[in-house]
This record gives sequence, C-alpha cells and structure tokens, in this order.
Amino acid sequence: MDEDSKLTRSKRAWAEAGKFLTGRTSRPEAERLPPGQHLVTNWPVLDLGRQPEVRPERWRLTIDGMVARPLTLDWPAFEALATDERVSDIHCVTSWSRYDNRWAGVATQRLLAMVEPRDEAEAVMLHGYDGYTTNLLLADFAAPDALIAHRWEGKPLHRDHGGPARLVVPHLYFWKSAKWIARIEVIGRDRPGFWEVNGYHLRGDPWAEERYSHRAGRRPTNTRAPIRSYPHDAADAGHIFWRHAF
Repeated sequence: MDEDSKLTRSKRAWAEAGKFLTGRTSRPEAERLPPGQHLVTNWPVLDLGRQPEVRPERWRLTIDGMVARPLTLDWPAFEALATDERVSDIHCVTSWSRYDNRWAGVATQRLLAMVEPRDEAEAVMLHGYDGYTTNLLLADFAAPDALIAHRWEGKPLHRDHGGPARLVVPHLYFWKSAKWIARIEVIGRDRPGFWEVNGYHLRGDPWAEERYSHRAGRRPTNTRAPIRSYPHDAADAGHIFWRHAF
C-alpha cells in the first residue's frame, strides 16, 4: 500500500484538520443518522485507486492466526455455506450514509464458529486483495449484523464495491468493512491497519464520531475504545458469539 499517495496525504490532512467533525455524539437507538452524516440514495465508490479483479475461480478466503482450526475456503465452498441475509444502514467516514441495504452472505459468527478463536484473542486484522488492511475488535467483528457479503440488493456484489465478497460491519464507519476480502487474521491485541496508521480511529463508532485518532499531530494514548453501541452485552460478545450452533 502507498502511504504517500495523493489520496493518502489528503485523508491524513482531513484527520489533522478534523474534517466533518461536529463535536456531537448520539446513540443508534436514539438517532438513526449519526452526527455529521447526510443521506444519499446512490452508493458512492471509494477505494485506494486500485480495484483488483478477483475471479471467483481464483478467490480464496483464509481465516487464521489465533484460532484452533485455520481455514481456507474457495468460492464453491464459501457459496455452499448457509446464506445469511441482513438489512442494514451504512455510514462512510466521508459523511454520507445510505439506509436499508439488503445483503446476502455468510455471517461472521458462522465463520468464527468454524475456526474457534482462542480465549486470548481480542481482535482481527482484515486483509484485502488490494493490499488494504483494517483492524476490528473481535466483539465488533462478531456482531449479529456483520457478514461477509457476496450479494447486494439481490445481485452479485460488483467489483466496484468489493466483489466478489467484502466484509460488512454496519455499526462502524464503512472503512472498517474491508473490500475484496482475502484474509481474516485473528490476533491477540488490537493493532492499526492502513487508515488507522494514517490518522483514523482504531474503532470507528459513527455515533461517537470516532472518525480520527488524533488532532494537530497528537496521537492517542488509549488504543482500545470501549464498546458502546450494541443492544447486547458486549462484554461477553467476543467469547460467546461464535460458540452458538448454526
């Protein structure tokens, strides 16, 4: 990944300036549209300037790291898994939101049940076919509405939007939902991915306006944000979700 590209420099400047920040916080149960967001009806295409062409016959998804049973799925094996459907809103850190997106794919809880993360695992690092990385706490990755999606609005997910398969974690800003997903690395401690190294927040809760990790060059001292936007008991989430029977 090019950390000195024009796009990266621009986004780094946004982080330094606190672009789009309103200084206001809310909660999803109280306010559907997060602070500083505006609604769109289209789906804008945002990437790092490279859209890898990953044909299904060459696609592989590896889940490894701190797991009992590392796994690699090819496309037929992935499609053969039970299909989970979700309807969710998405919120981009560049300030747009889109309501009621219909997804089909495989729930992250289902995948975690297959690999059995170790008790000491706390986070995941997502790796895309374009070289992109982003981090999530394991509890966020295992949220009930999170999935690896291969269909949107009833159609195969287009390459522009991360097809053939991408992560969807709708309760966080959408840069956390890695496109062209290639690997899910289960790790012991949360560590920053591409945009997080370049000034973006480690967690990215839209209702807490967790867009950026620092202002005016001041790096955060706390690298683990509390889980706050769930309708369930997040304290146990990272340890029990994937142990459910599917």
